[in-house]
Amino acid sequence: MSDLLAGPADASAGLVVHGAGAVDRSAPASTRDALVNRGVPARLAAKDPTLWGPEAEAEAGTRLGWLDTHRRSWELLPQLAELTAELADLDHVVLAGMGGSSLAPEVITRTLGRPLTVLDTTDPGQVRAALADRLERTVVVLASKSGSTVETDSHRRAYLQAFLDAGLTEAEAGRHFVVVTDPGSPLESVAAELGAITVLADPQVGGRYSALTAFGLVPAALAGVEVTELLDQAEALSQSLARDTDNPGLALGAALGAAATGGRDKVALIGDGTGIDGLGDWIEQLLAESTGKAGLGILPVVLESPDAPGGAGPDVLTVSYGGALSPGAVPGGGCAPDVAVNGPLGAQFLAWEYATAVAGAVLGVNPFDQPNVAESKENTARILASAAPAEPPSSTAGAIEVYAPAGSPGDLAGALRHLLDGVGDGYLAVLAYLDRLADADAARLRPLLAEAAGRPVTFGWGPRFLHSTGQYHRGGPQMGRYLQLTGTVDNDLHVPGKPYSFGELQAAQAAGDRQALASRGRPVLRLHLTDRSAGVAQLLDAVRQLRT
Repeated sequence: MSDLLAGPADASAGLVVHGAGAVDRSAPASTRDALVNRGVPARLAAKDPTLWGPEAEAEAGTRLGWLDTHRRSWELLPQLAELTAELADLDHVVLAGMGGSSLAPEVITRTLGRPLTVLDTTDPGQVRAALADRLERTVVVLASKSGSTVETDSHRRAYLQAFLDAGLTEAEAGRHFVVVTDPGSPLESVAAELGAITVLADPQVGGRYSALTAFGLVPAALAGVEVTELLDQAEALSQSLARDTDNPGLALGAALGAAATGGRDKVALIGDGTGIDGLGDWIEQLLAESTGKAGLGILPVVLESPDAPGGAGPDVLTVSYGGALSPGAVPGGGCAPDVAVNGPLGAQFLAWEYATAVAGAVLGVNPFDQPNVAESKENTARILASAAPAEPPSSTAGAIEVYAPAGSPGDLAGALRHLLDGVGDGYLAVLAYLDRLADADAARLRPLLAEAAGRPVTFGWGPRFLHSTGQYHRGGPQMGRYLQLTGTVDNDLHVPGKPYSFGELQAAQAAGDRQALASRGRPVLRLHLTDRSAGVAQLLDAVRQLRT
């Protein structure tokens, strides 16, 4: 903590970054000085697409709109006001979107205490529960930049059928949808056929940088958030982006880059309890998908609390985040982070986007592409078309079928121990293709496994993580080991107009993910829960036994 408070903080527009200077000074040479000498702050603020090298220039040239998209989003405010007034009777807002299309509005509404149902899953139980919840008062926001996201398309089909089954005409059902997409996407045409209201997003902004575009603002506004304040906070911070000093985004980006190039390429993200809820999940997808490629990258590890295991180690940079600190308050929420970032949410979004772009420049990667994301999608489509080959379990213990990788013991305890022992100086990722509401206890595995392994452990709900950390798993440093959880579907749900069900889609996505990881020689231990509740409880007990 002494290092955190010893040096001057970088501050602007109410956003304060503590500790970045100390991280930079710990490197053999100052990363921040090198960035300043290259003119990076001014060049980035001016949208210079050459900052990430010639191979990234074309992509960067079409993806730097996030630097000032908040100004263009002011033009959306009258449309949002009209939209919320017109749909005032539909007070149950469901957001059907993946990755950047869902994570930012989830953070906004959680932080500001407004209700929003986020549907970013293909689990039939979770989809069925959403369909059964206040259907007559539901407005579904279909959010997809490409307009072809399979999960969002499946949700659209399911909700449309549910509205029709409830006795609505097609025209009446169309009123229950709002579409957010890029101009010219297939979803724009679908919206016209539905008779749904369409709000076009900024095409110069990639999905994971889209927090302050229509993707973040439309669902938040429908849920009752006064989004103008977020835009004003980002505008206030934007005045610092070209500066060499008093630039929190530069300080944070230089610290991330200096740490990663110096061997601390894992970032433990800790909410400090000062009013921003869930930002770590949004930062996770931003950092992982932006930097995890070409065998490089920064691995975000979202911790449940400041004292949760997995936030320390010689290769871990610990970063806390939160809202404004009270006078005399010590940053970090009770832990001793290397860096603390505190300030308003709109400024946090812009600062982390800027810092991620800076870190990409330090690492030498293109922070705007996702070259390995399509692989799992292609695997999924192929499996849906031909069905995955059946494989017998290595063993069965109670409610858990064990599918152990080659060279691993086949029993549950032995397979788990072998997986953890093999982590070495890498990381373990838990990939849960389950219902993140009904099977929420599965997330308790992360801290237990981190304690047992003594290494960073991440946790992701599938297929949600495929649109975020999935890129890192495939394109980042090949040092991961993977624990995949799947579960028996007791009450499946057909996807209307498609030759498969949600359960079959979910299983195909899990199998496609396994194939993508196995093709890189990465060990995947799959545990299939034949009874989900009993299986989760049994697995938690088995992991606790590993610690004794």
